[in-house]
Amino acid sequence: MTKITELREMSDEQLQATLNEAGETLFRLRFQSQSERLNTPSEIRKNRRMIARIKTIQTERVPATT
Repeated sequence: MTKITELREMSDEQLQATLNEAGETLFRLRFQSQSERLNTPSEIRKNRRMIARIKTIQTERVPATT
C-alpha cells in the first residue's frame, strides 16, 4: 500500500497508471467477492480509498479556472 506522500511525489502519468491498476484490482476483488469468499475483505475498502486519494491529488493539481 502506497502512502499519501509517495502518491504526491508521483508524476501525473504515474498517478494515472496507479489509478488504472487500482481500478482493475477493485474490479477483480468485487467479482471475486460475488463468486467466492475473499481471504481479506478489507482489500476492497483499501482499494476504494486508494482510488479516492489518487483522484483527490489529481484534482488538487488542476489549476483553478476562476
